[in-house]
Amino acid sequence: MIRRFRTVALAALALLGFTPAPAAHAQGCILCYTSLAAAGSSALHAFQMAMLVLLIPALFLFVGIFVFILRRGAAAEAAQAAEVIEA
Repeated sequence: MIRRFRTVALAALALLGFTPAPAAHAQGCILCYTSLAAAGSSALHAFQMAMLVLLIPALFLFVGIFVFILRRGAAAEAAQAAEVIEA
């Protein structure tokens, strides 16, 4: 029962994470925007690709820590269940 609740909660959080935040669109730096607009479409494309490249290490770090936490929790639950069975 707890495992199912955890799965549903995790799925809900993941779905919530993919919803767009209206306030996030207003976070652009005006100085960056004006310099990119003056540079042309190729500079804008290069800037967008650079943002994607910088996102990859942060994403791997986040996923790695998340998987570590999940595995650590599963190991703790298994150890606790083994103690209950032995007792």
